[in-house]
Amino acid sequence: MNALLNLDQSIFLAINGWHSTFMDPIMFFISGKLNWIPVYLVLFYLVFKTYGKKGWYILLLVAITIALADQGSVLLFKNTVQRLRPSHEPSLEGLVHVVNNYRGGDFGFVSSHAANFFALVALLGFFLRRQYKWILPIMLGWAVLIAYSRIYLGVHYPGDVLCGGAYGALIGYLVARYGNQLFKIRTVTI
Repeated sequence: MNALLNLDQSIFLAINGWHSTFMDPIMFFISGKLNWIPVYLVLFYLVFKTYGKKGWYILLLVAITIALADQGSVLLFKNTVQRLRPSHEPSLEGLVHVVNNYRGGDFGFVSSHAANFFALVALLGFFLRRQYKWILPIMLGWAVLIAYSRIYLGVHYPGDVLCGGAYGALIGYLVARYGNQLFKIRTVTI
């Protein structure tokens, strides 16, 4: 286990070390959840365009998915594992590049950002991938960029975002699958 944690820390230091004054504000912006409201609106437009009134069921599933991903990442992982974020790790003092003095809360395993965004990608990808073949690769790239920004900003190790992303994707897929059966939304092929 120590070897895995040391590898995670080494990869973190390498990625976090690739910073620049040009990229700092960009990565800080990318990491902001509310900055993506226009993207959410486009995604919801596509949901309603594709599913009509049943889009409200999908929005309900989005709320359930984000609640499970976000709260689960905190209650099941952060509060139980209690792994310090790199920005709070005493052994990394002076080695971690942070932006705008943003350090996050004390614990970072797993990344709630990664869990939330990958959950959203899995859920909406489930419902939109057939109608819009281009959407899943774009949404995956979006989630990966956000996960990368968390490492860049010094608030998560790569393992935090990988595990958070996997947890979120699982939650999103399960909610989509069972919600689809419950509400009989049915994915449509165009």
